[in-house]
Amino acid sequence: MSGTPALSSGADTAPFRSSRKTVLPEWIDYNGHLNMAYYNVLFDTAIDEFFLAAGLGPDYVASENASFFTVEAHICYVRELAEGAPVHVESRILDVDDKRLHSWQELYHAEEGFLSATSEQMFLHVDMESRRTAPWPAPIRERLDALQGAATKLGRPERAGRAIRIARKASEQSA
Repeated sequence: MSGTPALSSGADTAPFRSSRKTVLPEWIDYNGHLNMAYYNVLFDTAIDEFFLAAGLGPDYVASENASFFTVEAHICYVRELAEGAPVHVESRILDVDDKRLHSWQELYHAEEGFLSATSEQMFLHVDMESRRTAPWPAPIRERLDALQGAATKLGRPERAGRAIRIARKASEQSA
């Protein structure tokens, strides 16, 4: 692998805090709160900041002809955000193996401090020429393991691994 860039300040701690963003007027839906599509925008731009700080930005893609693709995402909406709300996202790695990365993100109101939403994502490391999964290069895997180790100290998030379903009571199932 060509030189692995050093971690940017803050990337080696958990959780990684994104830059502050503002909920824009065009992101508000007819219910008067942040439209669900823009939660994805906020989570996606924040994970890009995290990956860039971890050395997995555009330079990595260009030098290694490899990248990582999101293959699954699960968002939980906890509390509404209004137009103009200042926000930040905290990101961390829950798990990593030879070809996959499992991330966790929390979106917070940057002034009031409340949790607005969570996002759990699974990424695959991909060889860009073959467009197939490929192992992480050893230096990157070591870095991801270290980031995951730092995040482990925070404990597993309560909402991680949730499934979408309607839980039925025994009396409803037999009816």
